Amino acid sequence: MAATSIARSAATHLSPPFPLKPSPSDHSPKSTLKFNHCLKRRRCALVLASLHGDGNGKSHLQVGGALELEDFPYDVASKDLHTLPRPLSSTHFSNSVSEGSRLRVAYQGVRGAYSESAAQKAYPNCEAVPCEQFDTAFEAVERWLVDRAVLPIENSLGGSIHRNYDLLLRHRLHIVGEVKLAVRHCLLANHGVEVQDLKRVLSHPQALAQCEHTLTRFGLIREAVDDTAGAAKHVAFHKLKDAGAVASSAAAEIYGLKILAEDIQDDCDNVTRFLILAREPIIPGTDRPFKTSIVFSLEEGPGVLFKALAVFALRQINLTKIESRPLRKQPLRASDDNNGGFPKYFDYLFYVDFETSMADENAQNALRHLREFATFLRVLGSYPQDASML
Repeated sequence: MAATSIARSAATHLSPPFPLKPSPSDHSPKSTLKFNHCLKRRRCALVLASLHGDGNGKSHLQVGGALELEDFPYDVASKDLHTLPRPLSSTHFSNSVSEGSRLRVAYQGVRGAYSESAAQKAYPNCEAVPCEQFDTAFEAVERWLVDRAVLPIENSLGGSIHRNYDLLLRHRLHIVGEVKLAVRHCLLANHGVEVQDLKRVLSHPQALAQCEHTLTRFGLIREAVDDTAGAAKHVAFHKLKDAGAVASSAAAEIYGLKILAEDIQDDCDNVTRFLILAREPIIPGTDRPFKTSIVFSLEEGPGVLFKALAVFALRQINLTKIESRPLRKQPLRASDDNNGGFPKYFDYLFYVDFETSMADENAQNALRHLREFATFLRVLGSYPQDASML
């Protein structure tokens, strides 16, 4: 499998009392991670990696397997509304690889989306490839149609994008970076249209909610659509005179719209964090601040989550994010008491981000400790933090 994963068929029973003591693994010999070099892009190898124990307390990353694919042509972008590239859909999937040397980066939405700006921030000279759905972007990377995917994972106002958390577990891609993008909403309309001419405004539901006060002041009816840039494209394509769109200034330029008002969001601290996904992991370092993302599951019991989080606190590792999602294959657990055998517990997966590189011995020991009682553990990626804000 391409993502480093650790699975246990039977969980070790948790035994209080607390507080926890450091795991014996803190004093065990260090594990060595070895990576084979990937072949060049034109004839690439899909690296399949898994973490295995050797029975002596050591873990080794094994790499192997390859999948070679052909070239895939993609339309060149144009500002003509009729010739703009259509978002990639599952019907485009074939055994193919991109032409040329430009890095191809998938994002969800159409041209002018905030996700496209995030992709261009991550890779300024890339060829940004629009995709219809988040799933499509994941699959495009897996099938070698693109080299990377840049997808939103959380917003400072709207919270987590749960769909992408679920897709991280379903697909075998690695997180190789993050991008933080300041979201600046604009009210757009066709040329010749003024604010007083508008009766309704189109945009993504979250964008409409983030501009609630401004839109109320203008007296506009809200209409929800799939994405912000798609709203701008719809207004421009149909030459609407009574409707505007909440979208980015980049969308205004691409679709030839007029900016009626800038920075109309109610809260200026509106930031979206995006993950950069790739087929192969990067080798973590200690030369700059790194972040590591993991997902794990636990047995049911009192203090179990506390015990899991304590493995980081014991080693002074700072957690920056924790998210729980239902374990879809086994969402309910039968209780052990005498309540007629009805399910009692909900099973969850826990996604955690922490501010330490996997090259750091503390992080390695923390995960060895967690593995002692976690029923499932996968490292989604260890990658440089994005300290900038755009």
